[in-house]
Amino acid sequence: MYAVTATFIVYLALMLGIGIWAYRRTNDAAGYFLGGRSLGPWPAALSAGASDMSGWLMLGLPGFAFLSGLEALWLAGGLLLGTWLNWLLVARRLRVYSQVANDALTIPEFFANRFGDRAHLLQAVGAGFVLLFFLFYTSAGLVAAGKLFETVFGFDYRLAVSLGTLFIVSYTLFGGFLAVSWTDLVQGLLMAAALLLLPLMVVIADGGLGPAHGAIVARNPALLDPWTDQVGAPLGAIAIISLAAWGLGYFGQPHVLARFAGIRAASAVPAARRIAVTWTALGLFGATLVGLAGIAWVDNNLGGTLADAETIFMVLAEALFHPVLAGVLLAAILAAIMSTADSQLLVASAALAEDLYRPLLRRSAGRGEVLLIGRLAVVLLAGVALLLALNPERTVLALVAYAWAGFGAAFGPALLLSLYWSRMNWAGAVAGVLTGGSVVVLWKQLEGGPFGLFDLYEIVPGVLLASLAILLASLLTAPPTAAVRDGFARYQAGLAKG
Repeated sequence: MYAVTATFIVYLALMLGIGIWAYRRTNDAAGYFLGGRSLGPWPAALSAGASDMSGWLMLGLPGFAFLSGLEALWLAGGLLLGTWLNWLLVARRLRVYSQVANDALTIPEFFANRFGDRAHLLQAVGAGFVLLFFLFYTSAGLVAAGKLFETVFGFDYRLAVSLGTLFIVSYTLFGGFLAVSWTDLVQGLLMAAALLLLPLMVVIADGGLGPAHGAIVARNPALLDPWTDQVGAPLGAIAIISLAAWGLGYFGQPHVLARFAGIRAASAVPAARRIAVTWTALGLFGATLVGLAGIAWVDNNLGGTLADAETIFMVLAEALFHPVLAGVLLAAILAAIMSTADSQLLVASAALAEDLYRPLLRRSAGRGEVLLIGRLAVVLLAGVALLLALNPERTVLALVAYAWAGFGAAFGPALLLSLYWSRMNWAGAVAGVLTGGSVVVLWKQLEGGPFGLFDLYEIVPGVLLASLAILLASLLTAPPTAAVRDGFARYQAGLAKG
């Protein structure tokens, strides 16, 4: 236990050191929220990946694979495809257009500048959804932190959640985007190493692939069939679409999109894309294999029962490794949690400071004042997320799924069409953001229905109806103004320059 504790302390000290270093390089809101657009391919790629995957990659996905078997491949495959398409279709274009759009620092601000939102209605609506869904998303990370400290150190769950919140707030508060991005680089490398090493050791502990396969078959052969659920019933179209549709969410995740806007130059995107897709593939494969191999290990060593499937990574790390190495692997879980929670707090604080405070309450506020408001917002938002996370019955996967769908539907269609369709106008953007976010909130309250329609993952109807709303509202209202058309032309010229 002492070795595990020492490893954690060293790791946390390293992260705080990076935060202090970044604090000295952060002088204004542009530096705090986007790092002065200075990220190279490696920190941009791994920061996007690490902030995207979160503790969900280390807890939620292994737990889902442990319970559902190869059904998890539909989820992992959808996420991998979504990662690749996001870097291919969005990254370079958003890097160029966000700078053309008056150097926008947030996605709501980008929409406001892109469509000439003089009344700031679009910006405020977008910021409202950012705050709503990030509260749930951040609380998922805090729940994961609580499970980690409760399982490893035996802390009371509520104390564990509070300690995790305190540390995450500390270096996000001081360092901003640079601290978050460089700690995400370290954390992304640590997560990848853990997700390659742990499944290998579990398979060895199971006696090899053959015995591991045999143990899973003996327990439940349906776990090795991606076309059936864990009880052997065929997966219907609703289930398969719902799992694969997680990939749709990438186009609207503000904490991932911020990395695209913060990359050093558009020319660095192809290299970053290759790094990001490779990292994501390794992480998803490793996390799924941890859950699958863990089935055999739990059967052989724990009588086939595990109180909480989302703790399988932690249980295996503690059981199979020397305490020092176990501490490193468990620090990787903390890395996953921190790398997302810090990014979410940063983007949510930017929404409050840049998209609500400055345009609606104090338009004359300077960058220094906005920076101060942003830092205060980090503390406020973390406190609210902490209150949501104090219920130990909440699961990481369920919280992430809801927030992921909300962002994907509210911002994904609007962002994609704003980058590719010159005829899209302000009315279309407002209609798309409102429709996408609202459909997710409402659909989540429904269940059953004809053919189980309301059991469909809420991101699917959200994205479809938001896209339709954008098309109809844009075509049924006046074309974009001359200023908006001029901005789109300058953006296309910027793309042509490479």
